[in-house]
Order: sequence, then structure tokens, then C-alpha cells
Amino acid sequence: MNKDFALFQSEFKKWQKLFGLTGYRVYYESKPLANRFATVLYDLPTMSVSVTLNSNLPRELSRHKNARRSAKHEACHLLIARLDDCAHNRYVTREIINEATEELAVKLESLIP
Repeated sequence: MNKDFALFQSEFKKWQKLFGLTGYRVYYESKPLANRFATVLYDLPTMSVSVTLNSNLPRELSRHKNARRSAKHEACHLLIARLDDCAHNRYVTREIINEATEELAVKLESLIP
């Protein structure tokens, strides 16, 4: 296994736990991505997540490569996933948005001293 991919997985797991996102089934991939370091795709109804690290980084991006930072960034996307889902949902109600923001506020409250 590629050392960057192993570090990426380990770091993502660390942030996932820290953010209190342990209810998700996470699947890791290392494959080519177009002009991205990494990506996270989530399915909230099934609580499953696919986290991918770019295995073929373009030369112009390689000097900015950082598996730790990329994993943290993707975990942050998972942290705000419910709000993102609400924003894209055509029939979202104010109550659903309030629940999603409250959920995020509680998680952030435990992280911020």
C-alpha cells in the first residue's frame, strides 16, 4: 500500500472520530482524479462514505501534495455533509435546516475550547 494512502486513511479516521462522525461506513480508494487531491462522496440515508485520494496527481499540483491536510479537508466536508445535503434539497424545511445547524453546532462546541 502506498505510504501516502495509508497516511490519508489514518488521518481521515482520526478526524472522523474527533468530529463525532463514527456512524458512517467508510470506503477508501486510491485512483486518478481530475485536478483534485482527494474527494469525499456521501450517502446520508445509508450512512456510507467513499473517500478517495488521487493516485495520479498532475505534475503542477504535486508540490502542494499533503495527505494529512487532504484527509482533514475531506473530513471537514463530511462534517458539513448534512447542511450541504439540505442546501441541495429542493423541499427542505426550516426545521430540517435548524436540526442540521444544531447538530453541527454541538459537534463544533465539543471541539472548540
